[in-house]
Amino acid sequence: MADLKTLISGWAQPGRVEWIGMRPDRRATVKAVASTLISAVGLDGDRSRAGKRAVTLIQQEHLGAIGSYLGQEPVAPETLRRNLVVSGINLAALKGREVQVGEAVLRFTVICAPCSRMEEALGKGGYSAMRGHGGWCAEVVQPGQVRLGDVVQPID
Repeated sequence: MADLKTLISGWAQPGRVEWIGMRPDRRATVKAVASTLISAVGLDGDRSRAGKRAVTLIQQEHLGAIGSYLGQEPVAPETLRRNLVVSGINLAALKGREVQVGEAVLRFTVICAPCSRMEEALGKGGYSAMRGHGGWCAEVVQPGQVRLGDVVQPID
């Protein structure tokens, strides 16, 4: 039987970048793009800043869950204001790890908790619907290009 450390470090399959979004200014409309450069401070053209919250990610699988909690269809990624939507890999299992995202390497740092704007964006209960499903923040270890369809997988 595998020990806990081995179980925690395992993963079933690589993920995939499904959506990329940027917001150039605070409260600006999020713009979807097909590719971008992730620099040391985050997505080129985004209002991100260097550090443990340079890039935000959310699982595509959670868009449906959030919508379901609100009695709606899956939530549109731009509504949640995260930078990357990823499918096929459990982002929570990547905390503290270095992860290849396209040509970039990110280190998952802290959960990306919902902000009070989610009540405004999603309606009554929006904040609570996102709790536990808001995604993750990451710092940039190695800058690089990221495109729709790129592989997402741990490298450590």
